[in-house]
Amino acid sequence: MTEQRPLKHDYEGQTLGHVIVHDETGRVLPTVIIIPTVMGVQPLEIGFAEKLVALGYHVVVADLFGRRFTPDVDKEVAFAAMGELRADRAALRDKLLAIVDEVRKREHVDKERVAVIGYCFGGQCALDVARAGADVAGVAAFHGLFDPCGLPPQPIKAKVVAFHGWDDPMVPPEAVVALGNELTESGADWQIHAYGHVGHGFTNPNAHQMGIKGVFYHEAAARRSWAALEDFLAEVFG
Repeated sequence: MTEQRPLKHDYEGQTLGHVIVHDETGRVLPTVIIIPTVMGVQPLEIGFAEKLVALGYHVVVADLFGRRFTPDVDKEVAFAAMGELRADRAALRDKLLAIVDEVRKREHVDKERVAVIGYCFGGQCALDVARAGADVAGVAAFHGLFDPCGLPPQPIKAKVVAFHGWDDPMVPPEAVVALGNELTESGADWQIHAYGHVGHGFTNPNAHQMGIKGVFYHEAAARRSWAALEDFLAEVFG
């Protein structure tokens, strides 16, 4: 049984509406922060959160936009909002770290066992948390964007895993190699899992509705990457 609660977070004049998903027991638990896709907090991420709660974790689905988007209706608005965040990676990094700090304040969060995972744009954000040298146990990116943040490199403390569709039109093979090199140079304990004949958005059963070539759901890759995530979280949380 899971329960959802809003977590209001005032950040630099903007009110962010994160969602807490927990098991109602009030226990202090390892915590996973989920950073959603370009469409922000959606039932998809809430569903992932509920699966994580069933594994014994406390979960917070993060809101980076300060609003909710309706798929199809708000697609252009959402992409524009994402573009604004991506245009200033330093400011985005600061917002991400503020969210991690806000989550750590919660009494039910095991402050020494926090992980950040993200999807698509959220995958880039998760990687940026690691790039910032944040003191989190692990970071996982699902079909994330790999382009570097362009900020002074920091030693990466978190263990990192990226789950990638090899045919992702937004992340060509050279970007995958570049990420591996970047993570190596930063001293990270890292993994990249690449899935053949798989595109972008492979964990989302409705990915095709975006109407973007190369963006589609892939059941096997979704299943395999989730199984690998379970193993990764068990490792980083010890």
